[in-house]
Amino acid sequence: MWVASLAILVQMPAYSVVVQSQEEALQEAFPGASVERHTVFLDDRQAEQVRRLGGTKPSSRVVTYYQGIRDGEILGTAYFDTHRVRTLPEVLMIVVGADSTVRRVAILSFLEPRDYLPSERWFEQFHGRSLGEGLSLKREIRGITGATLSSRAATQAVRRVLALHRILTAAEDAAEEVEEAPSGQSAVQP
Repeated sequence: MWVASLAILVQMPAYSVVVQSQEEALQEAFPGASVERHTVFLDDRQAEQVRRLGGTKPSSRVVTYYQGIRDGEILGTAYFDTHRVRTLPEVLMIVVGADSTVRRVAILSFLEPRDYLPSERWFEQFHGRSLGEGLSLKREIRGITGATLSSRAATQAVRRVLALHRILTAAEDAAEEVEEAPSGQSAVQP
């Protein structure tokens, strides 16, 4: 019986790469900083804005993100995006800097065959990029030969996170304006 099981395992492709835990990834992204967790709920309008800006709908209406903070300054915001590559999931951590550009993209888990696993070097092409038309395959992002679905899924995740970050930052800025308005006056002009 165990010989048959061993024969099946030997024939299976190498799957399931878990690179690091969420906590390890956050420590690596924000060394020496405190990390604050935030959760927001997207309304219909925000979800549609993410879809329109990012070119793909949000993975969930419940969004949890993590801000790295040192000396009262936000260093960046980390989002964990779980999505399907081919038939199995992948989890990416995408860190957006204070200037709304990508600072880091890291794989936390990849359950497809290892042959389709993008390299760290491939992910480096996202660094410093912001949301725009050029942030797509066949434009500024090179695909991966033999792993088209992996490169497409990762590029869509980065676009989705940048769109989400833009929407959440705009909502946060609007809330701060209302809080700073003098009593009895609205900071938001008609």
